[in-house]
Amino acid sequence: MKRWSNRFLASTRGKVVQLLRRGSASVNELAEALDLTDNAIRSHLNTLERDGLVAPSGKRPAVRKPETLYALTPDADQLFPQAYHLLLNGLLDAVARRMTPEEIERMLREVGRDLGTAQMPSSADATLRERVERATEVLKGIGGLADIEEDGGIVIRGYSCPLSAAVQHHPDVCKIAESLLAEVIQAPVHEMCDRSGPPRCAFRVENSTP
Repeated sequence: MKRWSNRFLASTRGKVVQLLRRGSASVNELAEALDLTDNAIRSHLNTLERDGLVAPSGKRPAVRKPETLYALTPDADQLFPQAYHLLLNGLLDAVARRMTPEEIERMLREVGRDLGTAQMPSSADATLRERVERATEVLKGIGGLADIEEDGGIVIRGYSCPLSAAVQHHPDVCKIAESLLAEVIQAPVHEMCDRSGPPRCAFRVENSTP
């Protein structure tokens, strides 16, 4: 992902994105900054808009007619280096120096429950299966990849851990996901993640039937 992002940012479209990172700009401003024609810039903007990275953000008065301004969408953030894992690990290191393991677990579970409460199904009469499907979508929404397996019960099995950078140093972080899923599913959930290599999530929904 990092190599792909670097290649993209070195391309002409990547340079357009980097200019827009400083703030909204018009076609004329981008063309002047990159020494390109207006038509060339419009072509790149059309592609970026199609990919969900750029969107019109308003109009600005000009000599002939108002100019359309373009800005980055929130999805464009994924193209740039992120330090979230460094900040999260640093925060957890500091917490571990000040709290007991039991206090840390209670805190992580509270975070998970709070996140899960915000993701509760809209239907009060949703079936267990529907709630599990909703929980799986929640995992995907925070950057994970998970499927539902049924073998004498229900298991949510992940293939890409959204908290992998933190889990490697602080395995208890899995308690956040466990409590989040339990809150969404409204049933006991048991974490059984594989941390022998790159973290892979797995959560069994207890006392469940298809």
